[in-house]
Amino acid sequence: QAQLVESGGGVVQPGGSLTLSCAASGFMFNVATMSWYRQAPGKERELVASLNSVGNRKNYADSVRGRFIISRDNAKKTVALQMNNVEDADTAVYYCHAKIGTANSWGQGTQVRVSS
Repeated sequence: QAQLVESGGGVVQPGGSLTLSCAASGFMFNVATMSWYRQAPGKERELVASLNSVGNRKNYADSVRGRFIISRDNAKKTVALQMNNVEDADTAVYYCHAKIGTANSWGQGTQVRVSS
């Protein structure tokens, strides 16, 4: 059974930085496309960033491009999301996601709240 466990969420001030981490187990992490999604209150879940298995191709939502950085460490089986210059609109539950072919796995989510 694939497992994804997020950590690093919490409260951060506007303009501050926060790094989320996702620890993976139970599947072939090094061939999986990894992504971070988020769901803000009253909104649908949206893709924040994705990273291919090798780690050389990244995609970002327009709202976070230039501020967030997605990375992975295949040796450690972890995916990180470095959030810089956060804004109020970044408040959401952030979910780690793994995709291998048509199979999808989700973490339980970690709460990020941007507040002064």
